[in-house]
Amino acid sequence: MGALICFVTLLALLFPGGFLEPVWRLKPEAHAQFLELGSGASIGFMVMVGAACGLAAIGLARNARWGRALAVGILIVNLVGDSLNALFRHDPKTLIGLPIGGVLIWYLAKKRY
Repeated sequence: MGALICFVTLLALLFPGGFLEPVWRLKPEAHAQFLELGSGASIGFMVMVGAACGLAAIGLARNARWGRALAVGILIVNLVGDSLNALFRHDPKTLIGLPIGGVLIWYLAKKRY
């Protein structure tokens, strides 16, 4: 899902004003933040995140240890980001990701091969 969301965001960034422009209504501040970063940095960031999510999905589908480790790493980075957003941006909505990410990490950590 993460790779798909990154792909849609990437297309919306590459073709501003196109058919995907309404996607920014979901989180208007994200569009402003991407514009602040600049097009090159935004596109590069989305490619890296999408590639990481896609690789994790492939690794998990193959039941590979590296896939599980990559997925846990991505989730940890996401939890840290959510926590920092809540703390420094005073955005408590981001805290909803903490229990979800925690449960996913717990599930992936307990899984045995």
